[in-house]
Amino acid sequence: MNTGLVMETYKRWPVEFVSGQGCTLVDVEGRNYLDLIGGLAVMSVGHGHPDVTKAIADQAGRLAHVSNLYVTGPQRELSERLGQLTGGFESFFCNSGAEAIECTIKLARKATGKPGVIAADGGFHGRTMGALSVTGQPLKQEPFKPLLPGVIHIPYDDVASLEEAMSDKVGAVLLEPIQGEAGVRVPSEDYFELVRKICDEAGALLCVDEIQTGLGRTGSWFAYEHSGITPDVICVAKALAGGLPIGACLARPEIADAFQPGDHASTFGGGPIQCAAALAVLDVIEEEGLLQKAIDGGARFTEGLRSVFGDKGTVRGRGLLIGVEFEQDCARPLVQAALDRGVLVNDATPRVLRLAPPLVISDEEIDSGLEALEEAWDEIGAA
Repeated sequence: MNTGLVMETYKRWPVEFVSGQGCTLVDVEGRNYLDLIGGLAVMSVGHGHPDVTKAIADQAGRLAHVSNLYVTGPQRELSERLGQLTGGFESFFCNSGAEAIECTIKLARKATGKPGVIAADGGFHGRTMGALSVTGQPLKQEPFKPLLPGVIHIPYDDVASLEEAMSDKVGAVLLEPIQGEAGVRVPSEDYFELVRKICDEAGALLCVDEIQTGLGRTGSWFAYEHSGITPDVICVAKALAGGLPIGACLARPEIADAFQPGDHASTFGGGPIQCAAALAVLDVIEEEGLLQKAIDGGARFTEGLRSVFGDKGTVRGRGLLIGVEFEQDCARPLVQAALDRGVLVNDATPRVLRLAPPLVISDEEIDSGLEALEEAWDEIGAA
């Protein structure tokens, strides 16, 4: 398929999309697709939501960019909204999840004076050099070594390993509340409560990567809330601005105060258009009750997937972040068979099918997706 003169850093599926509405995408040939991956958990309020579209257009007509040398209303308002959701955390705005991770690494080092970072095997935090260093996937790291020193990787959901790895050189423990790219891995119920205790005792910051799980995906504003703890730093991105590039590093004020003017910066971060879009997204999530829809839709999807795959696949997740793990490498052919039927899903790993549809998905669309997945499963003949 012709991709123009774009560097070949992705394995793209052979489809070109030209428009979208709600949970439906339309390709260049006019064929409709049910989107059950949502641009990798980005399109939480669906494609082409009128409120988000209007906010973008209105702001673009007023003010597009002035840089962070000056104040803009949308950025101020977005910081206040995110502060309300987190109990007063302060924001540094950037353009992506990876940049939010980079900011977190710098902030933790400045705030604690300790350069070490503990992260988890299988974790994914981005592909820039610092974010890649804390990503626990050796195949992604190997071509780009040497990476950032002082990073220790431990098994996910293993408290004993964290206790063993902790030292007076560790300034941050960086974890996903649910590991997305590793196959939608959900930790034990008390895991983060114990991690919080270990960090407090060692004087290390607990930093949570909510880039994929945050902003309603799991049925709460942030997935860490299910654990009953409060982190020190929160990274968000994907779903924040309805498809526009934005990321944010959120930190408790006493930690955020470690940064001084000149310590960190972003030319485009928190631009007026992106922030206006994000404010509209947050409004839609509240006004349309999408936190509850994530819970209800997730329950319907989970029950249906267990019926489709039976004992051949283990279904797990929270809200509308769902994974199905198989005993064999069949995820990619299953994704292809679903694509042939006009349904978009993702192979997070060779053995794990991932779903992260828009939170606005209807019961009818869920049932339609389940029917297509059942047909795809029958076609590939996985045993």
